[in-house]
Amino acid sequence: MVVVVVVGDRFRVLTDAQWELLELLLPKSEGRVGRNFSDNRLIVEGLLYRLRVGGPWRDLPVVFGPWQTVWKRHRRYAADGTWDKVLIALAALADVSGDLDWVASIDTTIVRVHQHGANAARHTQGAPSNYTNLLDEPADHGIGRSRGGLTTKIHLITDGAGRGLSVLITPGQAGDSPFLGEVLDGVRVPRLGGGAPRTNPDALLGDKAYSSAANRKLLRRRRIRAVIPERADQLANRKRKGRDGGRAPSFDREAYKGRNVVERAFNKAKQWRAVATRYDKLALTYRAGVVMALVVEWLKLLGDKT
Repeated sequence: MVVVVVVGDRFRVLTDAQWELLELLLPKSEGRVGRNFSDNRLIVEGLLYRLRVGGPWRDLPVVFGPWQTVWKRHRRYAADGTWDKVLIALAALADVSGDLDWVASIDTTIVRVHQHGANAARHTQGAPSNYTNLLDEPADHGIGRSRGGLTTKIHLITDGAGRGLSVLITPGQAGDSPFLGEVLDGVRVPRLGGGAPRTNPDALLGDKAYSSAANRKLLRRRRIRAVIPERADQLANRKRKGRDGGRAPSFDREAYKGRNVVERAFNKAKQWRAVATRYDKLALTYRAGVVMALVVEWLKLLGDKT
């Protein structure tokens, strides 16, 4: 549950210890062209408050200053990947302290797009979402039309404790399986002691949606143990072919019980109303909000330990 604390005339989501850690990882005003950042904590708390309540930017309480200032900071941090850098840095700190569980889980969730987020100009209908460069806005804005109306899909990989490592935004009607490789490519945890970043979990837990031969081949190539159940149609096809069907893929039922951590991660993320419902016109700014929600979960773990 997300708690908003009223301190004097300020609405605060982060504790002082969490803010001290986050402040070290955010961009500094020194060396910037133009004016220095105004009270950085106030602006960030404004971003988190709006993420929590999901209201229009213009309705942001005046204690956070001009709403335009808060919005511009959000847009800047989304465009330059600030929140992704913070997420990666926190994961690296957790890895060093032994708090990062490399038995990862993957899943998706579908989010309804509010009418305020659905009126951005789209030059093409059904254009592919840009998943090769997360800092470029896709032509379709990551909005698709499915049975539930206009929707967006969040693809997420978490560590074994349900803390986010990689996020991808696609239109709601996009399949889960075809994007496994792209979401996995987003896992990149630097080694603070030196060396190449770690990109491969020890194992990846996924449901039957990811049970394709291509996905299993990809995971074998990257030396990631697949903990994915076989679909009924795949099982039937293999049995029908007899010896030519090959052996059944290995499946660790006991390890698979841990896959629920990614579902719990979605439940926590959707406590933030601007994550549970998409109000942002741009996929870039909506994804930044999702990453912010994941950052807060890491701060809850690491902030109070520093």
